[in-house]
Amino acid sequence: MASSAEHDFLSSAALQIMESASKSTLFGYTEGQRKLFDFSCDLKRDWSKVVVGQTLWKHGGDGIEKDLRTFINENDIDVAVYIARHESRHRARLAEVTQSHLTTPMRNRLSRLRVFWVPSDFKASDPAACQAIYDFLREEISRDLLLHVVLGGLNSQDITRLAASTRPGLPLAILSHVKKSGYRNISHTAKMLGVNTASIRSEVDRLFILGFLSSGSLQGGEFEVTDSGQAVLDICARLRDYLHGNLGNENVNEDFQHICGLLGIHYPSIPNSAQLLIGEGRVDLQDPTALLLQHVAQADADGWVEWPAPYFKLPSPSEIAGS
Repeated sequence: MASSAEHDFLSSAALQIMESASKSTLFGYTEGQRKLFDFSCDLKRDWSKVVVGQTLWKHGGDGIEKDLRTFINENDIDVAVYIARHESRHRARLAEVTQSHLTTPMRNRLSRLRVFWVPSDFKASDPAACQAIYDFLREEISRDLLLHVVLGGLNSQDITRLAASTRPGLPLAILSHVKKSGYRNISHTAKMLGVNTASIRSEVDRLFILGFLSSGSLQGGEFEVTDSGQAVLDICARLRDYLHGNLGNENVNEDFQHICGLLGIHYPSIPNSAQLLIGEGRVDLQDPTALLLQHVAQADADGWVEWPAPYFKLPSPSEIAGS
């Protein structure tokens, strides 16, 4: 079936949004081979997440069933994005098909499905409508796909609670230490970081409760950094770049700023020349963003953290084949 201008715009917009978000340098991006799908890409950090998508605009009914069956039966994907025309018949059919798969062995694969509904009166010939739909999809994809999948489910409450630690820099030091060297026990970690065991115990417990550390043991003791914990380190590494004045051109990175804004991190409101280190001249910081930047500045000054390098765009399969 020939695609429409609306279909082509929506499919292209999804890829543009994810590629643009990758300029935050929080993850790498490469466009994938489409094969059975309208669009495909690979998002990379210390892992690889394959994202594929279909756009539903004109076809419905059995077309929806075919699309979902393709999503569910495909093995090598992590996220399935469905951008669909918002009509009651489409929603009803999608609900019906989804329910029918809940009783099959493939039901767990439904969790990788992300559906974004677009108003049925959208016209690709209207530039204002295109901009509005692009902005809408950017917000929705950023919140539902990038934060939940790429950044491990990180949210603004997590950031606020992390920033509320009264031991500047120590949470980041622990995350960096566990990522690099693993976690033996409290005594060993305290010795390696030069901090008393009571502080280590308290911060490890907080990081575990926040979901930044995980343990395979119900009693704890064996910890590893989770995806959201890794995302915190990545974000804080870019905030360190901001404090050093080298986040981007003129110390600006709009895509990183957008993602941080979704997490309640409004770092441009804090001058990178602000006094953040603890000591005699320490100010009583109350703003969560300022507190988070204080953690970054203190960990950087103490040399506690091995800061993750930025992630950059990767060459696409076609570029690799042509080289």
